[in-house]
Amino acid sequence: MDVIRVCAEVPKSTSLTESTSRTETINGSHEFKISGYSLAKGMGIGKYVASDTFMVGGYSWAVYFYPDGKSPEDNSLYVSLFIALASEGADVRALFELTLVDQSGNERHKVHSHFGRTPESGPYSLKYRGSMWGYKRFFKRTLLESSDYLKDNCLLVRCCVGVVKSHTEGPRSYNIPVPVSDLGYQFGKLLESGRGADVTLRVDGETFLAHKVVLAARSRVFRAQLFGPLRNHDTKRIDIDDMEAPIFKVLSICISLWFILEISALFCYVDTIFFVFLFVMLCLGLQVFLHFIYWDELPDMEDLMGGTDLKWASTLVAQHLLAAADRYALERLKTICESKLCEGISINTVATTLALAEQHHCFQLKAACLKFIALPANLKAVMETDGFDYLKESCPCLLSELLEYVARLSEHSLASSGNRKEFYPDGCDLNGRRVKQRLH
Repeated sequence: MDVIRVCAEVPKSTSLTESTSRTETINGSHEFKISGYSLAKGMGIGKYVASDTFMVGGYSWAVYFYPDGKSPEDNSLYVSLFIALASEGADVRALFELTLVDQSGNERHKVHSHFGRTPESGPYSLKYRGSMWGYKRFFKRTLLESSDYLKDNCLLVRCCVGVVKSHTEGPRSYNIPVPVSDLGYQFGKLLESGRGADVTLRVDGETFLAHKVVLAARSRVFRAQLFGPLRNHDTKRIDIDDMEAPIFKVLSICISLWFILEISALFCYVDTIFFVFLFVMLCLGLQVFLHFIYWDELPDMEDLMGGTDLKWASTLVAQHLLAAADRYALERLKTICESKLCEGISINTVATTLALAEQHHCFQLKAACLKFIALPANLKAVMETDGFDYLKESCPCLLSELLEYVARLSEHSLASSGNRKEFYPDGCDLNGRRVKQRLH
């Protein structure tokens, strides 16, 4: 017989709602020390010593220890141990764990646990106050008294309770959106307006207005200079020695100079144009520094550079900022500079960046630079740069560390020659895959 099924089409306008039932445990632990065990013996079958009550999952619990056992039929041959519900409750479902601690330090604890292996029938249910879970024959007394569980006439019991709770989550029919914090924007606008400015930052003859309380809140060095007991007599002016003065018309000048630099490569004026351009790049320092203090972020370098794609110029600015961030204890700015310098490592910049990393204690950046220079494809080219000459003069101790990296790389290359893979000192091949290193 043919069966004809008729299905009603669900209207497209029907909305779908969802809900989720979540069942999980709320866990808590308690440690119960039973001191004077020998004195507790003989108190009688069914008599116990109890822990203080403790709360887990909204219910009170207690540990009960029976030195002479709980059941008369066992004739005091075993000790008994139980967890009991100590507060009113109906159908409290829970998982339990009882641990008798090995006090010799050998970690051979006696453990009975539901956790990690839930009983086939599910969590244990306790119907009323005084309901218990545990073991009448937890441990034979004669064995217990000659074991490492008993030390200085004391036993140590650890108890863990996991109360099972269920709740249903449905879609919320209400929502009040919270706007994103614009604190940095507000401070940035304060800097741009100059309203209320009460201190002048002076660098290389150029001056910029700022606010004492903002500088002091952001930098403990500025705080000491402006409000500390050893503050300068003139707190209305701060001289900055770590950076060149910025030129605020640099946005248009940068594009023009770069165009001239490209064209002049055909002639003999490249060096002159390059140094003018380098000076302009360094002039961005204080502008970016103040922007970070007020906005808590760096400006968009593409916008700052007028859209010019000059990765090396951004590296120069980051190198310049690193020194100021270290001097004025701006750790977040220092870390940002380290990250950008790490991204911008190249043949022409790595030596100078390495010197800065050493001088300002940037250990992760230093390691990245050493690994880059130590690669055979890079070493010779880096040594021919002016930055490497500066590195030798300013940080001669780094040369020995560099030799160690080169030697380590050579050892890895020899060890892996059979596999025809090149190794980085941190155990990766050129494809970035982790490679298990041989033990010699």
